[in-house]
Amino acid sequence: MAFEVKKIDPLDLQPRKAVGVQLPFSGKSVFNVNYTTEAAIKTNLINYFLTGRGERFLNVNFGNSLQKLVFDQLTENKVKEIDALVKADLAFYFPRVEPVEINTLGIPDNNTVQFSMRYKVKNTNIEDEVVINFEQ
Repeated sequence: MAFEVKKIDPLDLQPRKAVGVQLPFSGKSVFNVNYTTEAAIKTNLINYFLTGRGERFLNVNFGNSLQKLVFDQLTENKVKEIDALVKADLAFYFPRVEPVEINTLGIPDNNTVQFSMRYKVKNTNIEDEVVINFEQ
């Protein structure tokens, strides 16, 4: 007998059930939890962008190279390369997240790179922004 598997989306249909773990880990019992799909997706994106490629055990391809940019000179070509890399990685690891706008700004005096991305989630009304500052 065949049956159809239905994927329920978003995950936050039951208000008292957690759908993810919040960052930073600072809760009373180490972990605070997310109760909405929007918060879980944002936390997962932040976790992805803060993880360097090769840093995650048993999944060495997960993560990106944004942290290494603190010491690189940000040229126009480098910014385009970053945008293309982020879009390709998002398509692989987060296929439902669609970047709307990606901005990479280098502040050479402080050895700081500010990365921001506005995004929307396909087939939902979720739109949000992730902003991360990488400092020396």
